[in-house]
Amino acid sequence: MKVLIVLGAKNSETGDLSSTPKDRLNYCLKIFNPREHYILCTGGFGTHFNTSPDPHATYAMKYLMDKGVDAGSFLEPALSGNTVEDAVLSKKILEDHGLLSAIVITSDYHLERVKLIFDEILKFFSIEYYGVGHDIEDVKRERLIAHEKKAIDGILNRGLYY
Repeated sequence: MKVLIVLGAKNSETGDLSSTPKDRLNYCLKIFNPREHYILCTGGFGTHFNTSPDPHATYAMKYLMDKGVDAGSFLEPALSGNTVEDAVLSKKILEDHGLLSAIVITSDYHLERVKLIFDEILKFFSIEYYGVGHDIEDVKRERLIAHEKKAIDGILNRGLYY
């Protein structure tokens, strides 16, 4: 079995998912086959993405279940606060279940950093990646890309700490 790891993104104070996690989750739905995949949703709490009462992954799992995914298809969520924690916690969950293969689903603008992090932390696993495109304004996309470049430069210059 292969694990579809869906990285978390922003939700509202009441748990409503923004378009970014919905786009990622919709791609997960598109490729999900219950005979071939488990699903691992990531995301706990953080001022930059979730200040609601429940972990982001809970809302993501509910979204998928509302679309017909059976609760038994999920591994326990990775209650992470950032991308490095996504990888560290996902690794532990995969190891606990004896799983060695995954597809990481994120956003297109986030893909390069995700590969850098997951390739290091999960280096002995077979990992594929998919970067979902989003219908967002050019100004917002440029801001997101600039953030990613800064984060990547930080990893390349100072290393990855986990």
